[in-house]
Amino acid sequence: MEKKDENREQWRKKREYILAAAGNVVGIGNVWRFPYLCYKNGGGAFLLPYCIFALLCGVPLFLMETVIGQCTQEGSATCWTKLCPLAQGTGFSIIMIQLYSRLYSIVLAWAFLYLIYCFRDPLPWATCSNPWNTDRCVELTSANRTAVDSGNQTVNWTSDKSSVSEFWERGVLSMSRGIEEVGRVQWELLLCLLASWVVCYFCIWKGVRSTGKVVYFTAVFPYVTLAILLVRGLTLPGALQGVIYYLYPDPSRLADLQVWLEACAQVLFSYGVASGSIITLGSYNKVKNNCYRDSLWLCVLNSCTSFVAGFAVFSSLGFMAHEQGMPINMVVKSGPGLAFIAFPQAVAMMPVPQLWAACFFIMLFLLGLDTVFAGLETLTSSVIDMFPGQMRRPWRREIFLIFFCAFCFLIQIPLTTQGGVYLFQLFDYYGANGACILFVCLVECVAVGWAFGADRMCDMVEDMTGQRPWLIFKLCWRYITPLICTACFICSFLDYQPLTSSGGYVYPDWAYRLGWVMALSSVVPVPIWAVVKICLTEGTLRQRLAVLWHPVKHPVIPKSIEEQSLNETEMNSGVSTSNIQCCS
Repeated sequence: MEKKDENREQWRKKREYILAAAGNVVGIGNVWRFPYLCYKNGGGAFLLPYCIFALLCGVPLFLMETVIGQCTQEGSATCWTKLCPLAQGTGFSIIMIQLYSRLYSIVLAWAFLYLIYCFRDPLPWATCSNPWNTDRCVELTSANRTAVDSGNQTVNWTSDKSSVSEFWERGVLSMSRGIEEVGRVQWELLLCLLASWVVCYFCIWKGVRSTGKVVYFTAVFPYVTLAILLVRGLTLPGALQGVIYYLYPDPSRLADLQVWLEACAQVLFSYGVASGSIITLGSYNKVKNNCYRDSLWLCVLNSCTSFVAGFAVFSSLGFMAHEQGMPINMVVKSGPGLAFIAFPQAVAMMPVPQLWAACFFIMLFLLGLDTVFAGLETLTSSVIDMFPGQMRRPWRREIFLIFFCAFCFLIQIPLTTQGGVYLFQLFDYYGANGACILFVCLVECVAVGWAFGADRMCDMVEDMTGQRPWLIFKLCWRYITPLICTACFICSFLDYQPLTSSGGYVYPDWAYRLGWVMALSSVVPVPIWAVVKICLTEGTLRQRLAVLWHPVKHPVIPKSIEEQSLNETEMNSGVSTSNIQCCS
């Protein structure tokens, strides 16, 4: 008979979990990063490395983390005690990654501020008559293009700045000349950041009871707006040209190692692995939920959303290039440049631009909101699981969240200053980068595939769902995925390039040192925790390693499997486990 923690919450309905998990994995990166990477790295040819890494890394890791959460009924910080005590530092690495990921709340603030401006006529980024505009400002509209074609106006693409770029750099960010110049706080942006944190708080303040209701809107409505933007984009002049640029295959790009590294990084970021959110959301499932089927469908949904979003984005960019008489490679951008410069410029040229701009920024805000509050729930559940006696009392969760959200808001105030965007880029580049994600994925695979046992994991999946995973998952957990993660982790250091701003700005040396400290802080908890556990465990070194390598208890594993684990530990260590209390 299974022992169950009566105090731990569970999803009331399965569709609440599906929507929450879909909202978590389908984020801003699906819209502003995947389409650009596809265009940049060989068009349709990029889909080959992307699909390979999705099948051999993304899907196995997603399934593994979902199973870990569901079978242990624990969050990402404490679940490793029941799988491989030696790897418990993985939970603290995940916490560090999530702490650095809190800075993405500023992206919600940017999207929220743009959304407010969407209700002005004309759109403020479509004209050069605003207080922040300079003499170099150029209104890149269809009317402006007519003037250019007729020879009445000359646009110098090197020195002139579009009205959209000036709105972003001077109106929203009011950028200083570097990270050393902090400058003043942008009060509009600060209020938007505060509003974003208030929304995040109320999305999860009651745990899965509130989250389960919120996701009906936050996870579904982005697909409605994406469908609207897709249909509108494909009906615009020049849309076909944009789609061709998006998918036109260039097989020669596959010979570039950087293409494969970017494909791997995109899969890991897009699937949300090594962030703890998948484990946390899965831990609120009922033990007998069919997580095997759910994981496969969620992975398919994530990749398909990325692919379809590319059509919506590039059809609009193709329209913009057509209207301006420019090659499309001059309008394509990635990341914030796509979301806050290229796409707003495209919608400004459409009829009723306020409508399409509002649709886009509502979609962007909701995509980011789902991911942000899922990460916030990951941190909250980790604290609750580490201190259940104190944190599961009435109102303790709500009070903790108020203080934590207030703390995060206060430390993010520098991001709303004139030098804040440079600080954002520094944290984004080093804080939760691809190398840290790869390292955590590698440790997870070793802990599950070798310490806990891939066969035992397959037995657990079969016990919970009635279906045994395909053989490929066992091979991935033990061999393929850790090898890929190791190779990409090494290559990421060999291919390291220091961070530089898009305008050619070079960061000072202290900023690079700070960046490396942030990167290492997500890695060192694993070896530090392992050394501490070894030192505190009794016995010879071999006995200590044997005891810490194998799980000592598990609330969901079938009794026969658990007894097998304990017998292996006893035989390997020479230490009797008869006095260890097991829950079965």
